[in-house]
Amino acid sequence: MGYPNRKEIIALVKKQLNNLFNLDEKEIPTLEEAIDLALRKTKENFKYHNNKYFWENEQLIFDPYHSGQYAIFLYYLSNIVQTYSKSLADRIYYLNKALNGVELFYEVELPDIFFLEHPIGSVMGRASYSNYFSFSQNCTVGNNKGVYPSFEENVTMLSGSKVIGDCLIGKNTIISANTYIKDTNIPPNSIVFGSSPNLIIKERKHGINHGEYWIF
Repeated sequence: MGYPNRKEIIALVKKQLNNLFNLDEKEIPTLEEAIDLALRKTKENFKYHNNKYFWENEQLIFDPYHSGQYAIFLYYLSNIVQTYSKSLADRIYYLNKALNGVELFYEVELPDIFFLEHPIGSVMGRASYSNYFSFSQNCTVGNNKGVYPSFEENVTMLSGSKVIGDCLIGKNTIISANTYIKDTNIPPNSIVFGSSPNLIIKERKHGINHGEYWIF
């Protein structure tokens, strides 16, 4: 990927963690190894983005001062680090929340390919997610009585939407802005409006072929 290089990313993350939470010298080798793995996962994720800020002259760019890009990277980093150190993973997760305003806990297993756009105020709970999942600002995925939703491939949550409890959201579904879904299954290829139990579900006739392009 383009700017910056590995050493600059390592120096930035170390400085941020040390300034906010303190970083033990003994943790640095683990952190550096995890950063290498997180950069690989980030690069693989970014290959599927059609956002102009992720590309320059047809080359991938990783800009840590682009909040959305850095949020994805820090999520992967905390998710990888948890295997070695819960304490360090906690601090990276907290750093992500402090800098980018998004709740992406490291024990939540987001898919290899997911998208976010202006994710401030969003909370992604311990649901089952599939590739090409996308969310924007003020979205919530949570449980009802300990049961979390499941998402099939290519589900998009628009701003302010919520999916709570025992739900199966079918593939190629758009959850419209401010929609509230609770304990309800949604069939594939749908556009959903409103609030449970009075949802409006329309057929989505022209789905996005995520293998060719993605539209935010």
